[in-house]
Amino acid sequence: MGWKRLAAVAVVSGLALLTSPTTATAVGVKGIGHNASERQPHAVPGSEWHGSYIWQDKHVWCVQYALPAPDSNTPYREGDQLRTKAGKELQPDIAANISYLLLRYSTTKSADEAAALAHLLHTWTSPVDGAVRLDTDDQRFLAYDSAFYASKLPPSVMDAVARLKADAEANRGPWTLSVTAPKEPLIIGTESSWTASLVKANGKGVPNAPIEFTLNDATLVDGSVGGKVTTDADGNAVSIKVVPTGPKPSITVNSDSPADKPVVHQPIPTDNMQRMVTTGGEKKLSSNASGQAKTAPGAVKITKIDSETKKAIAGVALRVTAKDQTSPAKKQDDTDLVGTDGKPLVLQTGSDGTVTVPDLRTPQEICLVEVAAPKGYEEFFDPKAPPAACGTVAAGQTLALELVNKPNKPVVPSTIPAGQDGGTPVATASFDTQLRPGLMLAVGGLVLLGAALAGFLVWRRQ
Repeated sequence: MGWKRLAAVAVVSGLALLTSPTTATAVGVKGIGHNASERQPHAVPGSEWHGSYIWQDKHVWCVQYALPAPDSNTPYREGDQLRTKAGKELQPDIAANISYLLLRYSTTKSADEAAALAHLLHTWTSPVDGAVRLDTDDQRFLAYDSAFYASKLPPSVMDAVARLKADAEANRGPWTLSVTAPKEPLIIGTESSWTASLVKANGKGVPNAPIEFTLNDATLVDGSVGGKVTTDADGNAVSIKVVPTGPKPSITVNSDSPADKPVVHQPIPTDNMQRMVTTGGEKKLSSNASGQAKTAPGAVKITKIDSETKKAIAGVALRVTAKDQTSPAKKQDDTDLVGTDGKPLVLQTGSDGTVTVPDLRTPQEICLVEVAAPKGYEEFFDPKAPPAACGTVAAGQTLALELVNKPNKPVVPSTIPAGQDGGTPVATASFDTQLRPGLMLAVGGLVLLGAALAGFLVWRRQ
């Protein structure tokens, strides 16, 4: 839409009144536009011209009807805001319309658009108002007869008038430029979408509008720290893909907008000349947004194993703590990693002897402390100094830890050695010392029989 093009614009201010009536013609070098087929009553020759004038090689526009056009030999200085021929402040919507049209069409190459622009500017700045009227020969107070010229200008010009007016009312300022950071947490080194929008006074987006931006503590995906995006044909907000490189990423966006009010410049040294608007209705808009970025979260995975068999130990309770093995570790959102009891979280190893703790803030030193000895490992467990494994969790990484448990000593059964070397165990037996009567007789008989045999052997030997 040519937002950056800014033409110098000439305009007569109603604040400076001539000391006596004048019949001077609206002299000046004509630029681009159309002559009306007739000149309205009481107007001086040249007033039928609808279009731009040339002032010091620039196209300028007269917005107060019938007074002398700018003289290129006359310098100008900055003055007050544009007012009507009656010296009144323009209504805000009319001032916004003029700013937009000068910004949008001041460099037009179309004679119809140039004539339409001149017609609208005269209509808004020289209406009938108090001393400014249609029935006077004093050009200082002659109002612009909009209805008269609407019938005397070519139909194509009036078609352009309707189009330009609708364009101004739909797209006039003030515009609002804004940019927002993503709602989701920002991760250093990870792409995120920031949103920029340029909105008109009616709340709708500005179509096909360029927006420049610069980044701090961040880059685009290609590593650059700035660029330009353009809204689509419907004026929808645009997305800018930003990669935070530090903890405080920010973006600043800039765009051009129609000014709220045109500013006039008055001739030096005479007031008997039209004043000029050198701001074509353009002003700079700027907005910024920032966020807080963190390093990518990390995780820790611990494996519990038997010191002798190297096999996994399942069901081991482990407390997740900070470096001091007492306070809680920190999650990615900076909250404490605690259980329902408000104390450092306790987890159990699974069937594979492992347990993983995700979404940890980085960098951070983490410890996993054994809460109680698993079955079969009680003998070497010291509750005052329980086994623990510690390490530093890095951004986007999983810290692998290993915690070893020593099994209890095996219990060996007691034995009675036999022989001198004691190498062969002898089974133990039970004895009953309570003798019954029949058993006693049998034992006595055996004793007597043994004695008789012993006596017999002695007799034989003799």
